[in-house]
Amino acid sequence: MKVLDFNIEMAAIVAVYFLGLLAVGAWASKRVKTSEDYFLAGRSLGFWVFTILIVASICSGMTILGTSGLGYITGWPTIWEQVFVPLSAAVCILLFGTKLHAIGSQRGYLTVQDYFSDRFYSQNGIRGLSAITGILVSLIYMVGQFVAISMVLSWLFGISYHSALLISALIVSAYVIMGGLYAVAWSNLIQGLLLIAGVLIVAPMVISSAGGLSYINEVLAGIDPNFVQPWFPSWYPGEAGPYAGYAFATPLFLVSFFFLLSFGLASAPHVINNVFAAKDARYFKWAPLAAFSIYVVIMYLIKITGFAGRVLTTEGEISLPSGVSNPADYVFILGAEHAFPSIISVFIGVIILAAVMSTTDRLMLTIGTYFGWDVYKRFLRPDAPDRMVTLVSRMTVAAAAALTLLLAWKNPPALLAWLIWMGIGLMLACYVAPLLAGLYWRRATREGAIFSMVLGLLAAGFAGYWHQFVQPLPVHFSLFGFVLSIGAIVVVSLATSKPSEKVLDETMTGFYIRKRR
Repeated sequence: MKVLDFNIEMAAIVAVYFLGLLAVGAWASKRVKTSEDYFLAGRSLGFWVFTILIVASICSGMTILGTSGLGYITGWPTIWEQVFVPLSAAVCILLFGTKLHAIGSQRGYLTVQDYFSDRFYSQNGIRGLSAITGILVSLIYMVGQFVAISMVLSWLFGISYHSALLISALIVSAYVIMGGLYAVAWSNLIQGLLLIAGVLIVAPMVISSAGGLSYINEVLAGIDPNFVQPWFPSWYPGEAGPYAGYAFATPLFLVSFFFLLSFGLASAPHVINNVFAAKDARYFKWAPLAAFSIYVVIMYLIKITGFAGRVLTTEGEISLPSGVSNPADYVFILGAEHAFPSIISVFIGVIILAAVMSTTDRLMLTIGTYFGWDVYKRFLRPDAPDRMVTLVSRMTVAAAAALTLLLAWKNPPALLAWLIWMGIGLMLACYVAPLLAGLYWRRATREGAIFSMVLGLLAAGFAGYWHQFVQPLPVHFSLFGFVLSIGAIVVVSLATSKPSEKVLDETMTGFYIRKRR
């Protein structure tokens, strides 16, 4: 892969984009008066800002670089990802968000930990556990985002991976520290619109340059007939894994894939906390459909662009880069470079940056929010004034950026998808069962929720280790943690005292999404 020839126009385009983000941060900083302003943009987000914020928080390095790279490696059997990921936006808004927004507006919640501590009548235990877990998971997830940003900057300017890491950390952390969720929400609106427009323009051109969808399928079938099937065949008896390293998307794996992406991602701290920022409860009626519809189109186009890249590589039109550990993740960049002249490719680079930065900034703010509000304010200094809580949160954002740089300093994994799925898997194992049970099952108890989180995390960690170092598993490792977390909350809850009716009524617990008036 060659880098683009540096010129003044290229530098100007990228500089305008970065300066625009910093300008949004400076504007937003003037609106931040309280910690509620910094964490939740004063609960003032309108319909489209809120909806795009949910989509942009989910959209990440995985969406463009990882999704196209996965399409290049696996073909059609992983196309289910293009339904499951958009579905997570609808699940977050509808199943989790509708109730959380209603309760949070009444009780002044700033984080999902506020809900956990009320619903499970545990001001310290479950709050601290879920906050620390959320911070750790967000850090892992953020590593993949910085890797993706650095890949794009390296391609645009021919700078080293490490230099690109430093630049990306400085830019993103600067506007997040300044403006909090005001800056994140409005910059994500801009970045989300750039992403949507860019993919709608770029993907069809790359697909066309590869000969169109019918021809792409012919070439894929010639490489491996299973590339054009809805899934790969099940593992053969007596073998330790699939017939090829890329053939993991078997029917059994796809079951775990559904829960991983549709529910694990929906419960991710940087996604679910957005529901408290919506201005009006009426948004939760149509926002699930709007978010799903937008995202599903984008995801399908990006995955098929990965298929097109496989064809272009097979026919010698493009070449994957050498000397990197994740060459397939560059296929969207290479396909765009092939289909468009250099100056247009710079705009494409900005579009990819927009996709990745829209998740990175929200992850940073989530880490700052959880530490400032749920750790510092609740455990270290309960009498801290509001301004100090905001300051500590801003300092935590800077510290998180620095720590992520250290974690991302080594070479990235063979596929960004694997790194990001690891973070999502821990979210599935820790958060989904307590959230669903807390919102919809009146028998769920404090002890059940704590056991569920701890056991889910430990089981997922053990299964992940087993898969990586002992023997490959036929499903995503997080499924084991998820199943055990469900079992733990059911068994332990039934074995312990039922919560008081007062707690259940105040937290709107019951088998309904909206209360009928």
